[in-house]
Amino acid sequence: MFQKVATDKAPAAIGPYSQGIIVNGMLYASGQIPIIPETGAIAEGDISVQALQVMKNVGEILKAAGTDFEHVVKTTCFLAEMADFAAFNAVYEQYFTGKPARSCVAVKQLPKDVLCEVEVIAVVK
Repeated sequence: MFQKVATDKAPAAIGPYSQGIIVNGMLYASGQIPIIPETGAIAEGDISVQALQVMKNVGEILKAAGTDFEHVVKTTCFLAEMADFAAFNAVYEQYFTGKPARSCVAVKQLPKDVLCEVEVIAVVK
């Protein structure tokens, strides 16, 4: 049995999926892009600005699931440009201080032409 996670403090799903699912004490969160939940607009700016909004969105989903960044065990990060890797990491490391396992790849294109997307798997406290 699983439980859907939903919060209005993170962007609503823009397709046929949930913000997250909890099963067997683990949260599997959908990828978050830099949408500002209050307006539905994309955070305008460089990779640092967009990564910051992504982290805020991820944090709200973690909170809604009853967990936090310290309980994240795996992240998958998608970048539109690998040249943004260092600037993305500068934001990322402020949030994922527990240094979870991670994959980070550059992709041809992300939804809404954003610069980054992050998905997480976390233990629910």
